[in-house]
Amino acid sequence: MPVEIERKFLVKNNDYKIQAKPILFKQGYLSLESGRTVRVRTYDERGFITIKGKANSFTREEFEYEIPAGEANMMLDNLCIRPLIEKIRHFVVFEGNEWVIDEFLGVNKGLVVAEIELKSEEQLFEKPDWLGEEVTFDRRYGNSQLVDKPYCEW
Repeated sequence: MPVEIERKFLVKNNDYKIQAKPILFKQGYLSLESGRTVRVRTYDERGFITIKGKANSFTREEFEYEIPAGEANMMLDNLCIRPLIEKIRHFVVFEGNEWVIDEFLGVNKGLVVAEIELKSEEQLFEKPDWLGEEVTFDRRYGNSQLVDKPYCEW
């Protein structure tokens, strides 16, 4: 069964940008029902649909499928709940682990969050100097929550 094991942190400064590869992401939600979400996302001229289950600690079921980018854009334009999530995602490898740092745009501008996906909940990892407070269990920082309560309203 496909699962996502993820830890989430705030970012203290822009030092991660020195070695980052930035990509513009646009995503929206078709469903924000408690315990499961359905997301549509585009980046690099590609489209994806993702279904996520309820989180148990920092693990949850995740099913992601590539779909035609044109169809993904139509869903984003016509079917997704507003506001859409727009962000620049930066990819950084640190001590053998890939980090993704999301620099949010639009109504969530000013929010910068780093995530690491793990192979198990017990996996140890080194934390880069630019990493701040852990917010894994603070629901406000979930992308789906940022649709309901954007960062500009905090």
